[in-house]
Amino acid sequence: MAAHLKKRVYEEFTKVVQQPLEELQAKKLRLTKPSKSAALHVDLCKATSPADALQFLLQFARKPVEADSVEGVVRILLEYYYKENDSSVRLKIASLLGLLSRTSGFCPDSIVDDVINILQNEKSHQVLAQLLDTLLEIGIKLQENIPVRVRLLDVAYKHLSDTSHGVRNKCLQLIGCLGAVDKNTTKESENAAGKDVQKIIGDYFGDQDPRVRTAAIKAMLQLHERGLKLQQAMYGQACKLLSDDYEQVRSAAVQLTWVLSQIYPESIVPIPSSNEEIRLVDDAFGKVCHMASDGSWVVRVQACKLLGSMQQVSPHFLEQTLDKKLMSDLRRKRTAHERAKELYSSGEFSSGRKWGDDTPKEELDTGAVNLIESGACGAFVHGLEDEMYEVRIAAVESLCLLARSSRPFAEKCLDFLVDMFNDEIEEVRLQSIHTMRKISDNITLREDQLDTVLAVLEDSSRDIREALHELLCCTNVSTKECIQLALVELLKNLSKYPTDRDSIWKCLKFLGSRHPTLVLSLVPELLSTHPFFDTPEPDMDDPACILSAMFLGSACFLWLYATR
Repeated sequence: MAAHLKKRVYEEFTKVVQQPLEELQAKKLRLTKPSKSAALHVDLCKATSPADALQFLLQFARKPVEADSVEGVVRILLEYYYKENDSSVRLKIASLLGLLSRTSGFCPDSIVDDVINILQNEKSHQVLAQLLDTLLEIGIKLQENIPVRVRLLDVAYKHLSDTSHGVRNKCLQLIGCLGAVDKNTTKESENAAGKDVQKIIGDYFGDQDPRVRTAAIKAMLQLHERGLKLQQAMYGQACKLLSDDYEQVRSAAVQLTWVLSQIYPESIVPIPSSNEEIRLVDDAFGKVCHMASDGSWVVRVQACKLLGSMQQVSPHFLEQTLDKKLMSDLRRKRTAHERAKELYSSGEFSSGRKWGDDTPKEELDTGAVNLIESGACGAFVHGLEDEMYEVRIAAVESLCLLARSSRPFAEKCLDFLVDMFNDEIEEVRLQSIHTMRKISDNITLREDQLDTVLAVLEDSSRDIREALHELLCCTNVSTKECIQLALVELLKNLSKYPTDRDSIWKCLKFLGSRHPTLVLSLVPELLSTHPFFDTPEPDMDDPACILSAMFLGSACFLWLYATR
């Protein structure tokens, strides 16, 4: 026993400690991309002719460039620009500079000086225009940087007198985009940017090139969109441009005329060849109406669209748009008192052969009377009868906007809208239905008008039929015959197009609830009752019976609710 214990005492005990294995870090594979600037430099060095260099630049333009590489690429392009003599290559480099300046994450203020320097020494008009376009891209991105904006405006003012229309175009775009619109400009910018921008741009309204005239008007409109209040004196210039020979100029002039009418609606302007005066918005309305008969359908569409937003016009001018009748010589007939006053002030005398005869006057030359300038007379009539469906749609939309703001005008334009339901273009018919639905609170349909409206239920287009059902849901009619006519036509619609069942039921529900008094007089006919004889019980599966029940139920519900 003792020996055993002794053996246990002298035994050596061992302890094993396990150390955690250190995790070996995974090796990262780094892919190095070749520098865009280095690749471009190598490609341009390989070019042996301007055609090769242009081809390399075209290939480079198709590749994306990271923001980190833009600075190096720009420097390579500028360096090659100074060495290149071919204008087509310089033009492409200028285009690439503008493209690279739009790269997100790149601040183009570092290349402003370089672009301005190469612009001052450039002789090619095409390259010059492209460099100005590059400055425009830079200016758009750095609009908050006032010193840069002032420098760019100085460059634009300097090149406004260039002989090339492309250069003048870009200068006007630059002024319109960066011109000062805030009166509280800093002292640093007062000398350069504090010029009368409107006068400078207005001087180019009469430029010999129509593209420059268009650019000048658009620059003025851009200043207005940026917050600059345009001067009223510009209205006369805008009106003259409405008779320009070129479509683009007339289109921009219509927009400028409309803008001025919204800024100064109550201002008084004189009527040409007359001693009378008129509100500016009324005069502008007449001129825009005249442009609705322009030779270009694009101008006609624009004019018709703008008419709908001129809701401050006088009611009598508004009503003239639906009447084609004109005066004999488009002049207001003066009263005898006015003619006597003119006779007295002139100091002349008549021949004395006729009592109250006027003074001798030059006979009116019939060839000198311009019968085309009809003003607002019949503007919407011409628009709704235009050969281009785009013009007809624009006229219908404007009628909707004006009719919603004027109940008398809505009642007068109703016949014209109803006639548009028979248009040959489905889109025009659909727009006319939507328009009448929007003004339904201001109108009441007569029986002849309702007859034309209900004829559309035979249209093969489901969209047209469903739109008409929605129109009938919110339509007011005048007599019980109208209600009866609507029921008959809806029943025909259901028998011809059974898939319209849900839409027709909804239509009858709202039509009955809107006319409970008229429905009351139709109860004996709808229920087939007789005061003396007992009629047979109707078939409950008959569609006519179902429609009549729904129609009467909705009318009764509203009647009970109203008489509580």
